[in-house]
Amino acid sequence: MTALYAYRNHNLEEQARSLYKSWFIDFEPFKDGKFVDSELGMIPEGWHIGTLSEIADITMGQSPSGSSFNEDGHGIVFYQGRTEFGFRFPSIKLFTTEPTRFAEPHSVLMSVRAPVGDINVALDRCCIGRGLAAITAKDEAFPFVLYTLKGKSSELDLYNGEGTVFGSINRKELEGLSILIPPRSIIQRFNDCIKPVDDSIEIACKEIVSLSYSRDSILPKLMSGQLPLDELDC
Repeated sequence: MTALYAYRNHNLEEQARSLYKSWFIDFEPFKDGKFVDSELGMIPEGWHIGTLSEIADITMGQSPSGSSFNEDGHGIVFYQGRTEFGFRFPSIKLFTTEPTRFAEPHSVLMSVRAPVGDINVALDRCCIGRGLAAITAKDEAFPFVLYTLKGKSSELDLYNGEGTVFGSINRKELEGLSILIPPRSIIQRFNDCIKPVDDSIEIACKEIVSLSYSRDSILPKLMSGQLPLDELDC
């Protein structure tokens, strides 16, 4: 069942990426309108080339004291870097009782240390360490920000080891990331189209976590004989 959910999630994300490409790279819904020249080529009139800081607030992570870490659920969920990243949401392994920097629900979590550019999403409020940045969309533009950043993977990859042994990107570089920004009404239309897809991905990811937990908790008991088959509710 988990494999089925995973396969479905990949298909859903491909649909979302295809829609993003159609709207904001190929401009298919806007081809009958007027286009103007820009530093990135011809774009629809009324759009502009801006920076990530125009549509999102950025928080660079800062690691709390190691003595505050625990796996017992005390404090708040803590993500140090990309180690816990999954398909869309990171897995919970550590907590901290001394949080420093936070990511709010549905902030984009981006790895800012090698490899730069890996992306996940914060499902709940959490503490982030120095290996991550939290990118929180302004004006409820989360889907547009998420898929814009996913489309920047090759550009962000240039920061990996460029001139140094250990690649990284700082706040100023991240805030200044050049992006195409359409009118607010276009962003809202895109968000409305993508929200059902993202909601389905989130539901499926939660089901995968639940099924995996059941498997990991029940299977050892079955193998050891602690839980007879006739006691399973199935």
